[in-house]
Amino acid sequence: MSPFSRRVLLRSAAATALAVPAGALIAQQASAGSPSQPKAALPLKIVNNSGAYDNASIYLYIVGNDGTNQCYVTPEGELRQVQLSDNGPDGYTDYAISLSGNETTVQLPEMSGRIYVSCGEKLKFKAVGTDQGASLAYPAAWVESDPNYPIVHDCAEFTYKGGAMYCNTTMVDMFSVPLAIGLKGASDQTTGTLKPGARAGIFDQVKGVEAFSRLVIDDKRVIAPGHGLGAGLFAEDYFASYIDEVWSAYQGKDLKVTTNAGDFTGRVAGDTLSFTGPASVSFSKPTTKDVLFCDGALAAPNDGTTGPVAAILGAAFNRTTLLSTAEQPTSDPAAFYQGDLTHHYAKAMHAATEDGKAYGFAFDDVGGFASYIEDGGVQEMTLTLTPFG
Repeated sequence: MSPFSRRVLLRSAAATALAVPAGALIAQQASAGSPSQPKAALPLKIVNNSGAYDNASIYLYIVGNDGTNQCYVTPEGELRQVQLSDNGPDGYTDYAISLSGNETTVQLPEMSGRIYVSCGEKLKFKAVGTDQGASLAYPAAWVESDPNYPIVHDCAEFTYKGGAMYCNTTMVDMFSVPLAIGLKGASDQTTGTLKPGARAGIFDQVKGVEAFSRLVIDDKRVIAPGHGLGAGLFAEDYFASYIDEVWSAYQGKDLKVTTNAGDFTGRVAGDTLSFTGPASVSFSKPTTKDVLFCDGALAAPNDGTTGPVAAILGAAFNRTTLLSTAEQPTSDPAAFYQGDLTHHYAKAMHAATEDGKAYGFAFDDVGGFASYIEDGGVQEMTLTLTPFG
């Protein structure tokens, strides 16, 4: 487990009108202690193997946080603070980096944030004023009124600090552009690569499940079901019957959850699931929204006890393994997403990748099933747009 919270990296702040990249939260935490010596910029290679868009139709954006301010990276690899004056006559910034040749290399300075790619049209990031200074309104492509809704785009998330890289592809909010990430350093690592034809397979698989079908937006993207709730595209009570069954089952038997802190034993009484063990922790009965966002009743504070138990419960709910297994976490992916009532969006994402790893929901790192890699002595990072076909 890295010293950074992968769930913090993934937590989507873009659900709010003023979206701060989730990775930026890590930068703020990492800078709280004694500062590390800045390292040299990291070569970031962008490879366009999409087969659907030529380089002239693809735009790259590196946006995030340096630990104090919201920033962006220029084509020359300079880290610049976001300014209100960055907005052009159309009301939006233009932080786009163009692609050229077989590989485009950008020097990535120390920061946390997101690497966005858009296809066919530039993204519309707006600099806005806050009490803390200029900030960015990030794309929220699950909102039909968002100016970026018509644009095909996606992102990867990262923290680069002290010569170490922590990064992932993410489907927590949506899936659109098939992206793979690679690191060279202590070893060569890759994740996120889709199987041949898997992009279309994801769209077809999600669309083929009636409860999830409205999350497919033409050929542009598939919206995560949590965001589908707010858009009226997904049932607010989808997981209700499963949650009821879980609550009923553990009124009469123990639920064991094993964390780094030790073993917790839980029982349900009324609307509360209470655990004894290294600490006493309890959870109110969650809603479908709580399950999908791994928040609310399943929020995971960074306290070493409640947080890890919440993460494991959140993963078990989303993977629908809580009824079948009274000892969590489970480690056999063949047991995940069984039955008709399950998280078919996350199921499709994992089925599509070559290594079986994806970030289909915020606690998908439980058990090591997330499309996440890290390297403490990284020398190079690659982001590849893999085939759309």
